[in-house]
Amino acid sequence: MKVLVLGGTRFIGPHVVRQLVSAGHEVAVFNRGVLRADGGVPDGVRRILGDRAQLQSYRQQFAEYQADVVIDMFPYTESDATSIMNVFDGIADRVVAISSCDVYRAFQILNRIEEGPVERGLLTEESPLGEKRYPFRGMREDRQDYDKVLVERVVMSSPSLPGTVLRLPMVYGPGDYQNRMYPYLKPMLDGRRYILLEEGLDNWRWTRGYVEDVAAAIVLAAEDDRAKGEIFNVGESDSYSLRDWIMGIAAQVGWQGSIVTAAPDMLPPSMQLGIETSQHIEIDTGKIRRLLGFSEKVSRAEAFARTIAWESSHPPAAGGPDSRLYAIEDEIFTALGKLA
Repeated sequence: MKVLVLGGTRFIGPHVVRQLVSAGHEVAVFNRGVLRADGGVPDGVRRILGDRAQLQSYRQQFAEYQADVVIDMFPYTESDATSIMNVFDGIADRVVAISSCDVYRAFQILNRIEEGPVERGLLTEESPLGEKRYPFRGMREDRQDYDKVLVERVVMSSPSLPGTVLRLPMVYGPGDYQNRMYPYLKPMLDGRRYILLEEGLDNWRWTRGYVEDVAAAIVLAAEDDRAKGEIFNVGESDSYSLRDWIMGIAAQVGWQGSIVTAAPDMLPPSMQLGIETSQHIEIDTGKIRRLLGFSEKVSRAEAFARTIAWESSHPPAAGGPDSRLYAIEDEIFTALGKLA
């Protein structure tokens, strides 16, 4: 196939591009020219430089490329989705849009954006979606118009350009610019005896996905025509608690410490997450496995090992936990009787 990837150079995208190339597809990438430190784009991939906000201006270049499938790695707003579907109508055969499990009502309950009882059990593609539009407006400056529910509606409603939507979990692995593993890895590497968590957070569960496997799911959905008009949850087949996540890291680095929990009122505001920890985000990923035959290719132990190796050599710019935070934690550990 000929595949055009919008984005494709930050975290998940480079893995998608590399897997497409390895599978023998012809690949082009459209972005502003910003690359990851390791380059991100393999040799042989065509690069079309441009501004997403001016997508219509590049329609002729897209038409000349004649992509069979367009993979949009970052449609954040309704306007993004509308632009994609308008520009590629009559040019491409299908659009694969990357969405998120944050579309579910459960995610808004978790973040206390919506009120109401928690959602129990696994979240399927048919589970209730969040009702509050622009859920992060007023909370995050970069997401004032962010709303994946609206993105999905646009992508799935075109009468002439079929869409496919993939709802991603919490993704970890090499290239993770959010460094999701680092806050727990750093104290272990620093020889800390304890890792401090807010009460309730240790048992909170959220479906995760290793980046190479998530990328494989995206490639599979792009390759298989059975994905036309379908929405898929993506993620590992089982969910596990934050405690298990941390201890999985510990097993890889040989850390022998313990996890300690403290009531929220013992923690400074900067350490209080303010989430509803009784609302788990456990995703049913059976549909993509049954319909498209998806399965993970990387074991969890290997996924952790690769992630730890990358996180260790690519610490966040802010530096992660440091002596100032450790001093605050030690006062709490002392109050809890963990330190003399």
